[in-house]
Amino acid sequence: MRLQPADPEGFDPGALWATFAAFFEGPFGVPLRIAAIIAIALVVRLLLQLVIRRVVNRVISGVKKKQNVDDTAALQASPVAAMRIVQRTRAFGGVLSSTVTTVVVLVSLVLIVSAIDPNATGAFSLITAALGAGLGFGAQNVVRDVLNGLFIVAEDQLGVGDVVDTGQATGVVENVGIRVTTLRDVNGTVWYVRNGEILRVGNMSQGWARVILDLSIPYDTDVDQVKDRLLQTAVAMRGDGKWKRLMLEQPEIWGIESISADSVVLRLVVKTRTGAKDEVARELRARAKRTLDELGIRLPSPVVATDETGAATGSTDTPVIPGVMKGQPATKPTTTTRPTTTRPTTPPPGGRT
Repeated sequence: MRLQPADPEGFDPGALWATFAAFFEGPFGVPLRIAAIIAIALVVRLLLQLVIRRVVNRVISGVKKKQNVDDTAALQASPVAAMRIVQRTRAFGGVLSSTVTTVVVLVSLVLIVSAIDPNATGAFSLITAALGAGLGFGAQNVVRDVLNGLFIVAEDQLGVGDVVDTGQATGVVENVGIRVTTLRDVNGTVWYVRNGEILRVGNMSQGWARVILDLSIPYDTDVDQVKDRLLQTAVAMRGDGKWKRLMLEQPEIWGIESISADSVVLRLVVKTRTGAKDEVARELRARAKRTLDELGIRLPSPVVATDETGAATGSTDTPVIPGVMKGQPATKPTTTTRPTTTRPTTPPPGGRT
């Protein structure tokens, strides 16, 4: 007996889909639908996160290639616009990742509820009204955090890698989320700042920074000579190869900042790149110290008033102004005692004393 080939026209796709539909309508239909929704949500989130990550990496790679650098840290010496593109791209990537995760989770929850009870979708209008009332009263902070986070990133108020002062904390921005911004301070402490609580942002990484160096010299010193030597020292420092790319402009002496009884304060300033402010300030202080040593100038030390026991009087945080005499310790007020007089006792009536 010969086997006859199957007739391709006998295949019914509708019957196949009906079989699958009947299987999903069976006793295991609801768990299978829920598992399918979760699996599809995970795949969609993974794909969207991959797309966002590839776009961010491509933008950063393009900036590094254009500036001929291999490390992001080397962009500190590149033009400011290039560094801002990298920081802003990373901030956008963090916000988009958080947004994608939130949207996928919310849509998945709605689909899971619909799979468990198809009639529940008709009651979503009441649920939505209740959620709206809840958002209006109980979740105001969450909505404010999300909206403020979007505006912070859109307006380029801060980016990943910026050194910022948010009022609550100061440090380097490590992550910008849709609700929370993560900072790490100089001690290594990680601060989680809600975006809705950020009322002002002081960004120390945008554009340029300025080193301000105040030097106190003795009152009887030749101020013009010291100014010339300090300016020569700062200009010579900018001429060095390492510091030339970190100091954006020629240093300046702004003049006498303040005068006291035994000292004169000179102010030396220089404009630097944002990431090199502290490094330039330390080197400039060291060179200024060597210059003053060559001139034989010793900085005046603050005078601290002490009492008769040798202990400092007043607050240790506030130096005593030179030339002001130490006040005498307060003396106890003298109490005057009146002489006591004794009255003669009056004998009781009709009796003896």
